[in-house]
Amino acid sequence: MKWSTGTFLAGLVLLQATTAGAKAYKGAEVYSLQTAMYGRMEMRMRMIRGSALLSTFFTYKNGSEIAGTPWEETDIEILGKNDATTWQSNLITGNPRMTSEQVYTSASSLADGYHTYTLEWTPDYVSWSFDGTMVRKTQGGQASSLINPETLRFNAWASDASGWAGALDESALPAYQFVNWIKVYRYDNGQFVLDWMDDFDSFDTDRWAAGNWTFDGNLVDFDPANAVVQDGTLILAITKEGATGFSGTVPVDDGTTADGGVTVPKPSSDSGCAVAGAPAGGSGGLYATLLALALLARRRRRRYCSANDSSVSSKTVVPFFWARRTR
Repeated sequence: MKWSTGTFLAGLVLLQATTAGAKAYKGAEVYSLQTAMYGRMEMRMRMIRGSALLSTFFTYKNGSEIAGTPWEETDIEILGKNDATTWQSNLITGNPRMTSEQVYTSASSLADGYHTYTLEWTPDYVSWSFDGTMVRKTQGGQASSLINPETLRFNAWASDASGWAGALDESALPAYQFVNWIKVYRYDNGQFVLDWMDDFDSFDTDRWAAGNWTFDGNLVDFDPANAVVQDGTLILAITKEGATGFSGTVPVDDGTTADGGVTVPKPSSDSGCAVAGAPAGGSGGLYATLLALALLARRRRRRYCSANDSSVSSKTVVPFFWARRTR
C-alpha cells in the first residue's frame, strides 16, 4: 500500500459532516491522517451487539460527500441486530452515488469473539475475506471507479433506518467495538508487502485521529472520548450522552473464533513473522492451548505479524446472500 506524503488536518476532514454536540447518543470514529492507494488491510476485531448499532472498518476518499463529487468508499460493516450475526461488504462509488452490498450470516455472534477481517484493493479488483476465506471479489465496474487515495477508518454508530438496521435498542448501551490489531500491506508490482502494523499499545497520534462530527441518518455524534486505547486494544464506544469512555475489562483475544476455530502464530527464523493455521490436535493443538493459557494469565492480546499470510481459522463461516442496504 502506498501512503501519500501529505497529512490531512482534522479541520479538512470536518468537511464531510456537521459538527457534533447535539445528539443524545455518542459514538466514535478513528481515521488515518494519511491516505493510501491500493493494498491489503487486515484487522482482528470483536464487534457490537444491539439493534440499530453498527461497527465497521472502511476506506474513504476525503471529500466524497461534497456535492457533485464522485464518492469512493469500501466497507466492512457489522449489523448489531439479530445478535450481531450478519455483516456486509459494501462498495460505494460515483455521482450519483451507486452502492452494492452483500450480506453474510455467521453461525455465531460476531460480538462474542474476535475474527479476522481482510479487505484487498488493487487496480483490478476489490475483495473481502472473513477468517482467511474470501467471500466476495469484485472485478471491473465499481472497483475500477476507485481511482483516488483513501483514508482508513473505524467507526461505531447507530442508524435511524430501522428497516435496515433495526429500531434502536437503548438497553444495549453502552456497546463496544474492540480492535486488537491492524496490518497494512502496500501493493507492489502485483504483490502485497507488509508496510506497517499497529497493535494499539498506544494511540499513535502521528497515524490516527478521532472524529468529532456526525451525519444525516446517524443517531450519534462522534466524540473523541469514545475512542479509547486500553490493554493493547482500540475501543470504539457507543454510549448515552454524559457517559462516554470505557471503564470495563477488555475481552482477551486468545486466537480462537467463537465457533471453535483456532489460529496460532508460527515462529519464523528471520526478522519477520509468519502466520499459519494449526490443527486442533497434536503438537500444534497443545501449543495453542499453552499459548492461550499464557495469554489469559497476562491478560494480553495475541500479536500477529506476517509479510505475506493472513490468520487462517480451521473453521470459517461463508454462506451469504445478496441484499440491498437502505440508509
